[in-house]
Amino acid sequence: MDSMLSVQNLTKIYKMGDVEVKALLDVSLAVEKGDITCIMGKSGSGKSTLLRQLGLIDRPTSGQIILNEQDVTKLSDGARSKLRLTYLGYIFQEFALIAELTAHENVYLPGMMLSSKAADYRGRAKELLEIVGLGERISHKPKELSGGEQQRVAIARALINNPRILFADEPCANLDTISSDMVMGTLARLNKELGVTVVFVSHDPDDKKYATSFIFLKDGKQVPEYI
Repeated sequence: MDSMLSVQNLTKIYKMGDVEVKALLDVSLAVEKGDITCIMGKSGSGKSTLLRQLGLIDRPTSGQIILNEQDVTKLSDGARSKLRLTYLGYIFQEFALIAELTAHENVYLPGMMLSSKAADYRGRAKELLEIVGLGERISHKPKELSGGEQQRVAIARALINNPRILFADEPCANLDTISSDMVMGTLARLNKELGVTVVFVSHDPDDKKYATSFIFLKDGKQVPEYI
C-alpha cells in the first residue's frame, strides 16, 4: 500500500487552567493514497481534534505526523502554512464562504494566494464549479444558494490548488438528507475521477457507505468499531 499520511503515537492535551483535557491519546494510523477514510465517533470522541492535527491546523502535544515522507510536526509555522495551501484542502461544516463574494470568487480566492495568473485560477474555478454541478450558479452569492450548494462551492474552493489530500470536518452536519447525499456523492465522485484522497469526519453511521477505510474513536482513543 502507498501510505500518503501516517501518524505515530499522537497525543493532544489541552490545558484549561489547572485542568488537563486529554483529547487524543496515543493514536496511530495510516491513510493510503486514493482512500476515502472516515473518522467516526460520538460527540466529544476527538474526531475534529484528530482532523485538525492531520490537516496541520493544530500541533500535537506529542507523537509524529508523517506527510509525503516528511515529519511535519517539526516544521516551522511558515512551512506548515505552505503545505496547507499547496498540498492539502480543507472543507468546514459551516461552509466558511465570504458573503460578499460570488461562488466563482469564493472558489478562486485561494488560487490568488499562490500568485497564479488570473486567467489560470479563474478558469480553474469555473471548471471546478462545473464539476460539482454548479456551473449555472457561478455568479450567485452564498445567500442565493442552498446549504448543499454552498457546501459544494466549499468543495470546489478546497480543490482550487490541486491538493493531494482533502479533509472534511462533518461536511453534512448542517444539511438535510438529500443535500447530504449530494455532498457525499460529490466527494466520492471526485475521489474516483480526480484521484484526490479524502479524509472526512462523521458521527453518522449512514456515511459508512462512502468510505473505503475507517478510524474509530472513543474518548480520544482508537477503538475497533464505532457503536
